[in-house]
Amino acid sequence: MIPSTTGGSEPSLLLIVAIIVALGVASQIISDRYRVPSVLFLILAGIAIGPKGLGIVTRDAFGGALSTIVGLSVAIIVFEGAFHLHLDKLRETPSVALRLVTIGALISFLGTAVAVRLLLDADWGIALVVGALLVATGPTVITPILEVVPVRRPVGAVLETEGIVNDVTAAVMAVVVFKAVTAQQLSPDNFVSAFAERIGVGLGVGILVAAVLWYLIKHIDLSPENAPQNARLLSFAGAIVAFSVADTIAAEAGIAAVATAGVILGNADIPYKEDIEEFKGDITLIVLSFVFIALAALIEIETLLDLGVGGVVLVLVLMFVLRPLIVFFSTAGSNFTTGEKLFVSLVAPRGIIPASVATLFAVELTAIAEEQGAPALAAQADVLAGTVFLVILVTVVLQGGLARKIAERLDILPMRILVVGAGKVGRSLAERLQERGEDVVLIEEDTSIIEQARGAGFTVQHGNGTDSEALAEAGADNAKIVIAATADDDANLLACQLATSRFDVDTVVARANNPENVEPFEELGVQAISSTDATAWAMDNAIERPAIANWMTELGRSGDVQEIEVTAEDLTGMTVAELSDELPDGVHIALVGRDGDNEVPQQDLTLEYGDHITILGHTNAVREALTQTHPHD
Repeated sequence: MIPSTTGGSEPSLLLIVAIIVALGVASQIISDRYRVPSVLFLILAGIAIGPKGLGIVTRDAFGGALSTIVGLSVAIIVFEGAFHLHLDKLRETPSVALRLVTIGALISFLGTAVAVRLLLDADWGIALVVGALLVATGPTVITPILEVVPVRRPVGAVLETEGIVNDVTAAVMAVVVFKAVTAQQLSPDNFVSAFAERIGVGLGVGILVAAVLWYLIKHIDLSPENAPQNARLLSFAGAIVAFSVADTIAAEAGIAAVATAGVILGNADIPYKEDIEEFKGDITLIVLSFVFIALAALIEIETLLDLGVGGVVLVLVLMFVLRPLIVFFSTAGSNFTTGEKLFVSLVAPRGIIPASVATLFAVELTAIAEEQGAPALAAQADVLAGTVFLVILVTVVLQGGLARKIAERLDILPMRILVVGAGKVGRSLAERLQERGEDVVLIEEDTSIIEQARGAGFTVQHGNGTDSEALAEAGADNAKIVIAATADDDANLLACQLATSRFDVDTVVARANNPENVEPFEELGVQAISSTDATAWAMDNAIERPAIANWMTELGRSGDVQEIEVTAEDLTGMTVAELSDELPDGVHIALVGRDGDNEVPQQDLTLEYGDHITILGHTNAVREALTQTHPHD
């Protein structure tokens, strides 16, 4: 599986690193251009410069440093992914995430092991190692996918959580099983104690390092001139220290340590968090490119082909039988749609953890086989590495490369709502929209406001809402509504102009701080809300209509108002009375709009195509009514 040098002139290590980094950057640029996850291009680049391609990269090119390079790179990648795993996201679907990383991981481990044993005739020990490794999906493959496939927040949060947690689980479980296999001590007691030891070491070291970093960044004067830079460097050094110390104490405990430290720091109240995130993102981009390309270059196609039909069937079983079984079990009773369940089932590419660990295991097994003169053991090393790399290649190419197409086909890409301005008005509005299940992104330029908004659990895009690039990065191309909610009418007007002319957004709403500016907004085709008039109306309602005023305040919480357009054939021709009978309890038809006129309808009014029906009632009942009348939305 692992090629050796065959002689001839070898390019210098410096040149090899330069080529890998250049290809990595090119892969990222191509990924952004064609909106395809970068891991696909990284693997193809690695194969192209490997022994079966241009022959630039071989294992001997790195000497004995490959395992160290891969280990430190994985530490940085896992820390960065864990740093972005905000726990507030998990509150939306905690049970789904918990089942995926516990019972789901166990089913994946055992199911994969049985499939490898039966389909490839592998030893039980090797089958269990492969099963442990392929539990992992990982942030290295999930994060690039979510960057180009903007699924609903709960779906993305579940995939991110599974990637981070299962990376740790897979690495620790695999090394424990592998040590037991090579020592021929596959007893449950040894397995459980070794697994618990590594997890415990990782948690302990991770918590300690996170506490030290938090104190240094939060309470120590890092010098006013270079404080953000020093915070970035401290977090980077902390990740390396956590990994190295934990891994020295217990093999593979380092991954658990950096994941723990990353999650704690990412959710802690520390300054310069955005600077740390940006720095980590840039570093991760480089090491991710390097590791994926380097490991892909070590793939021997012959070893993959030797797996034969059994290897192909194994991949199909993992992708289309085992994974959907796990996902549908884990999402039972959740608010995931069938399309979202299928998406999570069909998009689970394996990443850097199984690739790197399988490579190192294969090298060690081959060395043991040579020492013992056991060719059968060498063959099992090829089964181990070949199976893992085959699954990685197929899942990354098919599931990763086609992730956006799959999402579009399943119609699960939500139309976003962009709110320009993350001040008090913007955050209050975003809170109401998110409570109704909308995918909301705030756009803000002020870093202090960004920290407040992110601390409150909002998704915030750093940028100027009057800049087309900032709007595009926030998802304006896929936005159904853009709301300009800043305290500057000029900025609101420019943001609205871009939304209507540049991005052709259907609904654009603006906050008019000066009532005299309402007319210019409306001339642009923008619905303007005068802050002054809105406050006056709210006060008048509180005086004259207190019950209605109180109920309107609860909109999106206990009560909701929504509008349905009559486009479905089964609604056209129905009377208001017939539709009312079919709506859930607690939902009432308040208005029917036709040809620009709105009226409280009579029960015998017949609905026509294009009518707009306003319904109100309890929040959950209104949501059920929307699903019932527009089941494919």
